[in-house]
Amino acid sequence: MRDLIPLLIAHGALIVFVITLAARVGAPVPAAPLLVVAGGVAMAGQISLLVCVGVSVVANVLGDAVWYQAGRWRGHRVMKLLCRISLSPDTCVRQSEGILSRWGGSSLIAAKFLPGISVVAAPMAGALGMSWRRFLSYDVGASLIWTLVFLAIGVIFAGQVVMVLDIMTEFGTIAAVAIVIALAVLITGRWLRRRWMLSDRYAPRIAVHELRELIRRGEEPIVIDVRSAVATLHDNRRVPGAMLATLADLPATAPGLPRDREIVLYCSCPNEVSALRGVRILADHGHHRARALRGGLDAWLEIEAVSPLGPQPEALEQAGLAPMAVPEGTR
Repeated sequence: MRDLIPLLIAHGALIVFVITLAARVGAPVPAAPLLVVAGGVAMAGQISLLVCVGVSVVANVLGDAVWYQAGRWRGHRVMKLLCRISLSPDTCVRQSEGILSRWGGSSLIAAKFLPGISVVAAPMAGALGMSWRRFLSYDVGASLIWTLVFLAIGVIFAGQVVMVLDIMTEFGTIAAVAIVIALAVLITGRWLRRRWMLSDRYAPRIAVHELRELIRRGEEPIVIDVRSAVATLHDNRRVPGAMLATLADLPATAPGLPRDREIVLYCSCPNEVSALRGVRILADHGHHRARALRGGLDAWLEIEAVSPLGPQPEALEQAGLAPMAVPEGTR
């Protein structure tokens, strides 16, 4: 571990840039601890503190810009990918969306310091339609604050940085084993929790073709769009006839829902996590015929694009557009 100091002295700016950029695009590398060490080394006059600030900010903005543009191109599909490869549960998308909707561009600053959300915030900003100018202005500020915080820690505790590296070198094997065990326990626990949430024992699901069949038979299932207000504002696509109710609205909405009809909830989040939470909320209020739409809005739209459901006979009759009966003798 102590070899990190000569490495920083020899290739300080390059090391800081590469590690920070890798962290911003999602690689599991210790960018923040590296900046702390760089701050301590800079305090000793071995590398330039200003250069470290500059390359760190540039690397942050470049990495975030890649995900921001991906969010503008592919929207929530990018978030699904990020949450599938993330150690954090699928709720990282919902939490990031909630932070952005409440705090706007300034949320990018808070996201820098929140594990599991820091990488998701940039593509979420792109998916929700934040302009390039606004994104860059906030992201540059957020990157500068993040960089200065960790460099300042290194500057303040410059003497202790070398001591910590010495301790880690002396107990390197023991520390490495302890870290591996801790990571294994963390990953296993979160994997088991995710599998439980994805099982029908946690909350039942319904396939798109099953929902379409219910509608064709005229059973009038209640369809609820549980996406956030921000998501529906920037994406007005929905299942025809669906009512809007965010997860926060569901407890107040539940008493007015009939208990003798099928209820189908959908979202556009990874693994239907918001819809599953909605099913659990309704179950707590006595609605045990509620199910989450498997695949969410994307699955519905994909099948609709190939085989549109079209207006149903009941809807046509109500609109006075029911087709005329064909006389018996002309068939």
